[in-house]
Amino acid sequence: MTMTNGIELTDAARGFLKALASDTRQQIMLLFEGGVELTVNEVAERLSLAQSAASTQLATLRDSGVLIARREWKTVYYRVNSTGVARALTDLQVALQACCPPDSSPGAGCG
Repeated sequence: MTMTNGIELTDAARGFLKALASDTRQQIMLLFEGGVELTVNEVAERLSLAQSAASTQLATLRDSGVLIARREWKTVYYRVNSTGVARALTDLQVALQACCPPDSSPGAGCG
């Protein structure tokens, strides 16, 4: 996605922003603190969500590159994709610095 000034957001950065655009997905991400793996049912139980809602939100997080999944028999375990998150954050930082470079004058900001 190219913005009007030529700054481009990568797929990783766009996916990361989409993943965190939902309060529910933000709450889900907090469950993965410390590198734990969780199943759909564990996420649903901890946040009092329907299993189908938890599954949909986890799929969005996985498709956005924020989570990765592994299957063990019939159970799918999710965990944070630290490489994907780091790449997305780096891409966002580059885009934001191009858009809104740090300025040492007081009150300076993006916009």
